[in-house]
Amino acid sequence: MEWTKKHTIERPGDCMKLWQGRFDGENDPVMERFNRSLDFDKRLVEEDIRGSLAYAEALFRAHLLSGTERKKMITGLKKLLAEADRLPFTAGDEDIHMAVERLLTERIGSAGKKLHTGRSRNEQVAVDTRLWLKKEIRILQTGMTLLMETVLERARRHPTLIMPAFTHLQAAQPVLFSHYMLSLFFMLERDWQRFDACRERADILPLGSGALCGSGFALDRRFLANALGFKRISDNSLDAVADRDYLAEFLSACAILMIHLSRYAEDLILFASPGYGFVELSDAYSTGSSMMPNKKNPDSLELVRGKSGRVIGHLVNILTVMKGLPLTYNKDLQEDKEALFSGADTVRDCLAVFSGTLATLTLNEKKIHASLDGELLATDLADCLVEAGLPFRDAHAVVGRIVREARKADKSLLQMTSRELQGYSPLFPKNYRPSFAHSIRRRSLYGGTGASSVAAQLRQAMTRLKKMKRVS
Repeated sequence: MEWTKKHTIERPGDCMKLWQGRFDGENDPVMERFNRSLDFDKRLVEEDIRGSLAYAEALFRAHLLSGTERKKMITGLKKLLAEADRLPFTAGDEDIHMAVERLLTERIGSAGKKLHTGRSRNEQVAVDTRLWLKKEIRILQTGMTLLMETVLERARRHPTLIMPAFTHLQAAQPVLFSHYMLSLFFMLERDWQRFDACRERADILPLGSGALCGSGFALDRRFLANALGFKRISDNSLDAVADRDYLAEFLSACAILMIHLSRYAEDLILFASPGYGFVELSDAYSTGSSMMPNKKNPDSLELVRGKSGRVIGHLVNILTVMKGLPLTYNKDLQEDKEALFSGADTVRDCLAVFSGTLATLTLNEKKIHASLDGELLATDLADCLVEAGLPFRDAHAVVGRIVREARKADKSLLQMTSRELQGYSPLFPKNYRPSFAHSIRRRSLYGGTGASSVAAQLRQAMTRLKKMKRVS
């Protein structure tokens, strides 16, 4: 929703604050602007109206509204909800809570002034952000499942392709490309679970907590929880209005997800470079140079990598705001929403861009195959000696010598005959020749890169993805 375009800010002159009675003078204009949060918390308008609809009914049930007042209030709030994307805000609207109350009162008269009975903005903002977060998490989880589908499709498309895997950016051992792809799936699965756990802990109703010590009226909090779709109600009013753990946890989950995307973005950026040439990004997710006509830049992946810093910064932002903050509510907590919204929006965009980039890139199987250097099989040579009875540390030393001398002779391990290998150790079998296919087959244990193991991982991943899609 494009809030900045659809909402209008009117300036009808001086507007009386709803809390003005305590003050003789008015805010300095700089303070007015500094204090105002409507420019960003208007994004919570639907949640704020939904919360007010439930609260109006609770007021009626507590005999604080007449039947006529209840009807006016419910009708007025429903009309506001229908117009939520085009409500006329004014310069005097300090935040979304006061804006909704003002608009309602203008439309239904003095009955609107009763809406805030026994209620504080401290609990309102907690209700609104929890409602918004529960909805947003499901949106992000859907984005994650779409990316996981793309990962599985890429894994299925190349079941036998062998590639080098790396440690320390040095080629280490051969793995199936499908095994590499599935490693991203299982990272994303943990991300999905983190968001799900965060949503569970956000699913608590704070309404009824008042400003800090609970409402002075006998509100039916169980009714409010059911009406707003919360599983539980808060146990302690002080904690309910002070708590922002659920936002910190959400941004933590966002940051970890972005770190995962950033790491794979870095891999693909390297794999797309001339030194590797394993992949080529589609034109749809690449850009050119303003000066160099030959360039095709992986800007989609570089931006994902770069935007991870933005999301990590948002997590640090909210943790820093919370650090040392005395109970209960303090205006510092107004700083939580810009980080929240920006973090969610950034993750949403990055999931879509990364998924599109991965789905449309082209694999250069010839270059991948050409990169399979014989040294990738060094561990297999050592394993062969271990199977013949040599202690592993001794086998490691023998193969290390083979690698060192083969490098000096500019000879690949793949070119070495069994007779040459036996010159280093008579324990090498006759007619033994290391191969990438044999190396892959040896690693068919659960979780390994063997074809049967990868097939099992694919089945597991598909089953788990179906369950995740049913939830999100």
